[in-house]
Amino acid sequence: METLYVRYGNDGKSMAMHLLELMDIAGLIDTSRSVIIKPNLVKASPAQEGATTHPEIVAGIIEYLKNRGIQNIEIAEGSWLGASTRDAFRVCGYESLSREYGVPLIDLKSDRTTEVTVEGMKLKVCSRIAEAGFLINVPVMKAHCQTTMTCALKNLKGCIPDSEKRRYHTLGIHRPVAYLNKALKTDLVIVDALCGDLYFEEGGTPVRMSRIIAGSNPLNVDLYCSGLLGYAPDDIEYLNVAKGIGIGDGNYEVIETNTCSSLADCTDMINASQRRLAGLTENIVSDQACSACYGGLIQAISRMRDSSLLKKLGKIHIGQGFKGKSIDGTGIGSCTSGFTRSLKGCPPDAIDIIEFCRRISS
Repeated sequence: METLYVRYGNDGKSMAMHLLELMDIAGLIDTSRSVIIKPNLVKASPAQEGATTHPEIVAGIIEYLKNRGIQNIEIAEGSWLGASTRDAFRVCGYESLSREYGVPLIDLKSDRTTEVTVEGMKLKVCSRIAEAGFLINVPVMKAHCQTTMTCALKNLKGCIPDSEKRRYHTLGIHRPVAYLNKALKTDLVIVDALCGDLYFEEGGTPVRMSRIIAGSNPLNVDLYCSGLLGYAPDDIEYLNVAKGIGIGDGNYEVIETNTCSSLADCTDMINASQRRLAGLTENIVSDQACSACYGGLIQAISRMRDSSLLKKLGKIHIGQGFKGKSIDGTGIGSCTSGFTRSLKGCPPDAIDIIEFCRRISS
């Protein structure tokens, strides 16, 4: 059984270093070969907009590796069709990161390609990634307009030439994305779940989730993250395809290295001024709610907003301000254990919130 590690907070650098130390990642790396860090820089958009990987997380990975004598490190990415990877490196803060740590930036759009065959399907992949000694995949956990979600498995789509990106869509996207992860082995996944976009892969409606997740198997990581976004695994086709070809078995446990209640920031840190997000907060009564817990509730409500569930439930309470109080009402999270209807968890996953709401409203 694989162990996935979760760390709550908003200091991406220290959080990444903590999990890498906990997992003793340096002991797994052959120092004679290259380490490639693959973030998600789909476009030239700052990480706080919810589309791209926070550079602080990558800084934590680099610093951890260099402190342990691992020097052959590169950052590699190929932005989406029509976008400039070089612009993304600059706008997203990776040019300054490269200068600070002496780590080269590789634009995979200019890389040579290698052809591989997976389950009878021929795929072209960027040779730099195929030849990597140790691949660290650093995706953003967020929604996607075509595949419902994007995280570890789909982040490898930045490791193929633009011609292949076009072809994947003609093939139905789900099957080639899964097969790509058979062709390219991810050695470590560090998920940026500090603030991912609620609706689209290109950002604009970010929701604070205040955590990072680490694991070695991209399918297991994605299966876990699907629940955080409020989806069952069967809702996302490429997860089932990936499981069917043996990328992972879904057998994992989760260890939380701290709790969301240890966060100093609360709901006022969440940008609810945007029209879409503001509309999701109407049913919420918050009192000192941590952003990790609050973000999960926002994700759940976004999945339920078109149903009659919210009308039946009325007000939903959340936050540390409700600790020790006995109230006739609905509460989310361990802090509301005194409510007549309460879902435990610190924080509960969005999929659990949805199931809880369905159960108590039936």
